[in-house]
Amino acid sequence: MRGSEDKELLNRAIVFAINDSWDASHQIVQDLHSSKAYWIHAVLHKIEGDEFNSRYWYERAQQSYDAYNDPKQELTFIQNNL
Repeated sequence: MRGSEDKELLNRAIVFAINDSWDASHQIVQDLHSSKAYWIHAVLHKIEGDEFNSRYWYERAQQSYDAYNDPKQELTFIQNNL
């Protein structure tokens, strides 16, 4: 079942990101094609400080770049809504 596999991968990506393993998280989400993967991807680029790329991924995810000040809180919100 692909949906549960994707959910596991997204959760793993979030855990990596929250624990400051940006590259490991990025490796996972760059290969997934869903709005939640795009959203995580957006947050990762926000953490990296690449606002232009981050805004691109927020747009793809149909989320707001400015909705959260704290990326880790945002990642926790995403994780709680997988």
